[in-house]
Formats: sequence, structure tokens, C-alpha cells
Amino acid sequence: MRKVPEESEDLPELLDEVVFEAQFKNYFGPLHAYAQALLKDGEAANEIVQTVFLKLWEKREDLKISISLKAYLYKCVYYDCLNYIKHEKVKKKHFELNRYEMANTKSVDASFSVEDQEMQSKLSHALDNLPEKCRRVFLLSRMEELKYKEIALRLGLSVKTVEAHMGKALKTLRIELAEFLPLFIMMWKLIF
Repeated sequence: MRKVPEESEDLPELLDEVVFEAQFKNYFGPLHAYAQALLKDGEAANEIVQTVFLKLWEKREDLKISISLKAYLYKCVYYDCLNYIKHEKVKKKHFELNRYEMANTKSVDASFSVEDQEMQSKLSHALDNLPEKCRRVFLLSRMEELKYKEIALRLGLSVKTVEAHMGKALKTLRIELAEFLPLFIMMWKLIF
């Protein structure tokens, strides 16, 4: 979030939770549509707009905005979308480089099977250590490729609860499988 020296006269008082919620409801839809037009990805657009509002809420006491709130929010969403696009390009290049290196390495087969077995064991152990609902949500999302809404309907949960379970599962797996993450990503793409 960018800080600027003077506060605008027409800026609503964002310290009040009710006013903030009203602004969130007022701008979320249009900002989401704008982000989705830039990214062509609804889930990423949703995440970016929610993050912009979260940052705004967290920094509301220190933030000085000299332009309209609407212009400020659109600017934040625009720059966060650009950062997301750049990050995705870096991830794609990194993945392609790793895939190229694996394809051109002669000793991959022998070491791959050992690493594969070790990684499968670690993954299985990490999944077993997740809470039951968290594990079910993760498996439905990643193995059956269901959307969060579909998972929520199947398990009788809210979409927000599904998102929370996925976040917890992914965080836990990132920690548990940190040493295998590049290999896991490559294998996942090759298998699925």
C-alpha cells in the first residue's frame, strides 16, 4: 500500500468497521471484475482484491490517501495484479527450466526413483498428520480437482471454511515437504 501526504476530504472514515464493511461491499464486485479482466483467473482475482482490502484494514490508522478511495483501490488492485503476473511468469520459467534439466540429466532415473519413494513416503506421512476435514478438502481439491464450491456442497461446509482448510493443508505440506517442493511440483505436473 502506498502512503501519500494528505488525506482527501471525500475519503470515508475507514476506522469504523461498519463504514469499512460498506466500502468493501460497494467496491468488491467491480474490483474483482477488473482484476479478473487483467488476470483471466477468478480465484486469483478474488485473492488479490481480498488482500488489498485486508492491507487497507490493517493499515487504516496510518494510511493517508490523497485521491478518492475508489481510485486508490483500483490502483492497488492494478499493481497487485501486475506483481501476480510477474510472479507467475517467474514460476513458469523456473518450472520449465527444471523440467528441461530433468529431461537432460542422464542419472535422473536412478535418483528419481529413490527421491520419488522418499517423497511419496513424506507426502503420505504429511497427509496422515492433517486433521480429517483438512485432508478430505485437500484430496478433493487436488486429486478429484473439485472447485471450492463443489467441495463445500459435498462436505456441507461454507466456501470460506473450505478455503481455510486448503490454506492450512497447503501451509503444512509446504513445511513438511520443503526439501521436495521443486521435485513435487514437477512430478505433479507430469502425473496430472
